[in-house]
Amino acid sequence: MIEALDPAWLKAHPLPKAESTDDKNDRGRVLLVGGGAFVPGALRLTAEAALRVGAGKLQMATVASAAMALGVLVPEAAMIALPADALGEIAAEAADHIVDLIGRCDTLILGPGMIEGEGTAELVTRALAGPREDCSVLLDAAAISCAGNLGPAIAAHRGRVVLTPHHGEMAALTGHPRDHVADDPTTIAQDVAERFGAVVVLKAARTIIAAPGQPPLVHASLCPGLATGGSGDVLAGTIGGLLARGLKPRAAAAWGVWLHGAAGRIAAGKIGPIGFLARDLPPELPGLLVDSFSI
Repeated sequence: MIEALDPAWLKAHPLPKAESTDDKNDRGRVLLVGGGAFVPGALRLTAEAALRVGAGKLQMATVASAAMALGVLVPEAAMIALPADALGEIAAEAADHIVDLIGRCDTLILGPGMIEGEGTAELVTRALAGPREDCSVLLDAAAISCAGNLGPAIAAHRGRVVLTPHHGEMAALTGHPRDHVADDPTTIAQDVAERFGAVVVLKAARTIIAAPGQPPLVHASLCPGLATGGSGDVLAGTIGGLLARGLKPRAAAAWGVWLHGAAGRIAAGKIGPIGFLARDLPPELPGLLVDSFSI
């Protein structure tokens, strides 16, 4: 059975309201790791989305060549400069520092803006080691593509990992041809969710949200303009910020997908059905959070 991600579902799974007594630690600490020489600005989009949905504190970690510029673009976040490899991507030797940082966060978002390099698989493997009951993980982009052999490590997190692949990344993860993923996305997403013990957000115009032992959710954004560079980085930050605030992974994924789609429809109404930018989406998120309480 497939469930529609619609207002009825959202009403049955409401977002937590911010309390007047909350401080920034109560709303969660996010560690965002990614970026590189090829896509140095991706973390800006993910970072802003995480903060716009209410995450309390944010640390960003990326290659040293991009760190200063990103720190200026997102002054609300702490910035950690990491060593780079010969391709300008995060080097494998950064893993020790990243693991130390993970020990002090509530949610790790790993992968936005990363491309597969020599050290990517090692970074992901090290980041997934030592799962904690009080820490959730979102894997995006290259962090997904190299995770095909990491099923046991992901399953050890006992449902606290969210994977956000598009069809190409799902093909790399599973070994299926991309056309096969497109032909039967619901079955493939559910199979991966069961095999990895994780929540899967298979991104497309019709996005599938699959979780072990639960019916898949389906959401059609009705917004072609969301098919633009950086849109997935915003989605990763939206889901990650909600995870940090304490939502369970399936609910965080569902609400993140809905908020992302709704932000796209607002941007389309203001700017045009296509041609708005990924950076136009995060500013719409706080207002949508307010509206969510009247669904």
